[in-house]
Amino acid sequence: MPELLLELFSEEIPARFQRRAAEDLKKAVTGALVESGLLYEGARAYATPRRLALTVTGIPARSPDTHEERKGPKVGAPQQAIDGFLRAAGLKSVDEARVVADPKKGDFYAAHIDKPGADAESLLSVILAKVVADFSWAKSMRWGAGAMNWVRPLRAITATFGPENEEPVVIPFAADGLAAGQTTYGHRFLSPEPIRVRRFDDYVTALERANVVLDLDRRKDIIRTDADHLAFAQGLKVIEDEGLLEEVAGLVEWPVVMMGAFDPKFLELPEEVIIATIRANQKCFCLRDGSGKLAPNFIITANTVAADGGVTIIAGNERVIRARLSDAMFFYNHDLAVPLEDGLPKLREMVFHAKIGTQFERVERLVKLSGEIAPLVGADVEEAKLAASLAKADLVTGMVGEFPELQGLMGRYYALAQGKSGAVANAIRDHYKPLGPTDYVPSEPVAIAVALADKLDLLTGFWAIDEKPTGSRDPFALRRAALGVIRIVTENRLRFPLQVERDLLAFFHDRLKVSLRDAGARHDLVDAVISEDSNDILEITRRVEALSGLLETDDGANLLAGYRRAVNIVVAEEKKDGRTYAGAVETASLKQVEEVVLAESAEVAARTVSDNLAQDDYAAAVAALSALRTPVDNFFDKVLVNDPDEAVRTNRLNLLARLRDTMHMVADFAKIAG
Repeated sequence: MPELLLELFSEEIPARFQRRAAEDLKKAVTGALVESGLLYEGARAYATPRRLALTVTGIPARSPDTHEERKGPKVGAPQQAIDGFLRAAGLKSVDEARVVADPKKGDFYAAHIDKPGADAESLLSVILAKVVADFSWAKSMRWGAGAMNWVRPLRAITATFGPENEEPVVIPFAADGLAAGQTTYGHRFLSPEPIRVRRFDDYVTALERANVVLDLDRRKDIIRTDADHLAFAQGLKVIEDEGLLEEVAGLVEWPVVMMGAFDPKFLELPEEVIIATIRANQKCFCLRDGSGKLAPNFIITANTVAADGGVTIIAGNERVIRARLSDAMFFYNHDLAVPLEDGLPKLREMVFHAKIGTQFERVERLVKLSGEIAPLVGADVEEAKLAASLAKADLVTGMVGEFPELQGLMGRYYALAQGKSGAVANAIRDHYKPLGPTDYVPSEPVAIAVALADKLDLLTGFWAIDEKPTGSRDPFALRRAALGVIRIVTENRLRFPLQVERDLLAFFHDRLKVSLRDAGARHDLVDAVISEDSNDILEITRRVEALSGLLETDDGANLLAGYRRAVNIVVAEEKKDGRTYAGAVETASLKQVEEVVLAESAEVAARTVSDNLAQDDYAAAVAALSALRTPVDNFFDKVLVNDPDEAVRTNRLNLLARLRDTMHMVADFAKIAG
């Protein structure tokens, strides 16, 4: 079957856009093919700095004929509705429609629409023109006299279509006056001559000969493998950086890996500073020696095969990195000479948010809140307050001004150098943590106190000014802050009731549900244990774990079935009788052994559950319910709830209500599925 090859050749596409753009191109074209009736077999998209490419295989030469019976409005409907139906069905007048009789709804108009198929070539001409014209980029531009928006100036379009054993045809379409053809170009410097291509296989081969590796993931593998080999030969190991690898692979079409070096004197800088400097300025990878220490070397990925073997390229990178590290050394030494406390007044000039105040005002709140939280998490109050007072101080340092991603981390280095305790220094570094689902959680008490204070102040502040996340919009990362609080509390096994307004508490509940579900918890169990007043994150987590354990046993599954039966009976009888059954169980009215045993078991379970919950032993409370399984089973096997004696019936309904209420002390079992 025929194959489509499409290439959009342009000036350099930013690396961060390439993978997404390739997938968007595939989705747009294949979606339009299916909509047009052209069902394909497979599709793959590719990106290099100067091209987006797509191959779609197994496209039929023609779309199938279609036949559709379209139902219209009722006979006698308003003329506007009839006219709309005629337009949609492609009919000139109502005389061309059929009248269909419906015994229940009356007569209505209908049209039989025969739509002949079309040649794939003709359909593709329309599809590709529309896809290119409507293609969306995060950032785009216009150039020359054209009206088209594209990420960078578009220079050539290749669009061929045809079966393997025939000469393909060019799909006739144009984008802003640029007509599709069969011409592409190789590497900008190594093979800039035009290349005529027919179909995907010879296209890939031709590009490879012209020093272009089409596949982004293959370029990544080449860079990773060659870098590892270079490092291994020197007894070194490349520091993994998947984000940088993706970016570098998007900067080159023909990756050539080299190694450079810098003066070992710069190793006096914190290694994070060195890595950030080399990564940000030169897009190079850093290395470690056999002992795990940072090595005075780096990996360069060039986009050319240099005539001198890379000597000039290496020297140029070394020169730039030396200058950048010298700047970093200057910032570092200057920052060290200024006590962190001295930078605090400058925070008065740094607005955090127009409605919330400056960073200095935030620090004042953090000091107060950290002092209140410290005793609750086992932290020294004065150390927590000191760490909170210095938590934002490094924001005004030269190093953080140059590399904002080092905030907190540089504060730790400066605090240690200026004689602060390790607990205080670590809290300055860790109070931003965790920054994401894979980031570590603070574990030292002082760091925990300040980290919780930072996130709770952030959340309560934005809630106070009604700046809450909506849909996918969360510009202040409030969801991340809430999940950070949840992880700090649960991973450190802290009893830390949240004293926040109800709306914010509900937000925490939503985030906790997401967190527990991601960890594998059943969504219905989470719903069962959370009430609108539940403010103890750890307790909720423990309840879900314990409840999950109970329901995985036969006792738990059967107890749940008995609970449902009991509740259904009580609800049905309450509805029928117009009253609530919640009275005391009269021992004298219990006639059968099975109901006596259930009544006694329910009372014992209620006391045990209550005692265990008072001692925060939720697992034991859940376990106490399992003892009800046999009495419940026996009750429903032997006892008729709706006894002819009204007193006996009422007593038995009260007993089932008592069973329900006892189980609700643990969780709302009505919300549990299965």
